[in-house]
Amino acid sequence: MRDSDPPETLRWINSSISTILEIYFDRRSLQGHPISMKLEKAAKQLESLGNPVRLQVYRALVRAGEDGLPVGHLQDKIGIAASTLSHHLRSLINTGLISQERQATTLICRANFQSMDQLVGYLVNECCLDARCKTDGKVA
Repeated sequence: MRDSDPPETLRWINSSISTILEIYFDRRSLQGHPISMKLEKAAKQLESLGNPVRLQVYRALVRAGEDGLPVGHLQDKIGIAASTLSHHLRSLINTGLISQERQATTLICRANFQSMDQLVGYLVNECCLDARCKTDGKVA
């Protein structure tokens, strides 16, 4: 990693979070129900996304949409060795953030949008519930 990489990484992480939140709110408004999740599952998923390479992989799959990406295309896009990519994919699969499907000789990876909805919902569902209302000074 070069000295110039950290600011770019931060921009990329911010962009990823923005993309996830945009997708979440679009999907949540269509579903019309609150999302719940267990603390342990959320912690494992966030830990998995805490690795810059895995976050980059996940972001690429989120951007690819429901069709997903073949592993080979994902490897080219990310620019890492197949064995390294396999290691990171396994972590994302184990936490339920992505899935894989074999189509003949091609392995397709897809973001699990329901799991993403649940994770983002877990983070934002109770936003500001304990904050004081600005209009009357009471706890919300």
